[in-house]
Amino acid sequence: MKVKFWGVRGSIASPGPKTVRYGGNTTCIEIRTDNNELIIIDAGTGIFPLSQSLLGEMPVTANVLITHSHWDHIQGLPFFVPNFIPGNVLRLHGAFDPVSGKGVEQIMSVQLQYSYFPVREAEMKARIEYVTLTPQTSFQIGSATVTPYLLNHPVINFGYRVEANGKSVFFTGDHEPPYNIYEPEDREFAEYQRFVDERNAGILDGIKGVDVLIADSSYTDAEYASKKGWGHGTFSTSIRYARDAHAKVLFCTHHEPTRSDDALDAVFAKVLADNPHQPGDPAIHLAREGEFFEF
Repeated sequence: MKVKFWGVRGSIASPGPKTVRYGGNTTCIEIRTDNNELIIIDAGTGIFPLSQSLLGEMPVTANVLITHSHWDHIQGLPFFVPNFIPGNVLRLHGAFDPVSGKGVEQIMSVQLQYSYFPVREAEMKARIEYVTLTPQTSFQIGSATVTPYLLNHPVINFGYRVEANGKSVFFTGDHEPPYNIYEPEDREFAEYQRFVDERNAGILDGIKGVDVLIADSSYTDAEYASKKGWGHGTFSTSIRYARDAHAKVLFCTHHEPTRSDDALDAVFAKVLADNPHQPGDPAIHLAREGEFFEF
């Protein structure tokens, strides 16, 4: 299995000289099974250069798994070049939105309104299909088994486990580990803590034993104090998940958009110093745009 990062920034694309090494595009991950089946997780701005790389292997069937519908994870979809070429298939997978009462099809219908984009969906030349998913209900993409897990973010967010030929990868999307919203002295604290523990146990069950964990690591512990409730994890929480799940490799991603490459290196060095390697620990890396990992 191969994993390639096409976008690793969070919230907003951040191109420029200070983000050249790690990249400025927002979230997009390409997965190839050993049978060369194409799975794409999220369609941030990184899906545009990915789509250009696909032009040499037409026709393409692209299964795109959307973690959630925030702009930095979908804004590249209208620019997915194979959509404009007959014979290709875009199969978009994602969650039902209880607020709008619509399935994953709303992601395209909203973006392709004339007010925001000059080409309507009806004018796209590729065949576009929509698959609305149910949490923890697995489905097949060729030789791969994909299972969505409900994670914690201010909108419905799926983490995806992809397994094929005995290999596995899990991507959290945007995820903040659930926490107790009550104070210990509040009478609701104990009951809510049981809910938090159940949520965390379910998430850990989805990650358990993966070869590669790709996790939202937006903040340092110090930064998190002022951003609690925003729906993002820290380097420390990602390392804790990887250790508890016995993952072999951890990639920290969704890099804070204001953090330069040099600042990211400095933060990561401190994180590793604060979390010294222990026997059985995963290898820990910063996700870098353009790099791939084969296992």
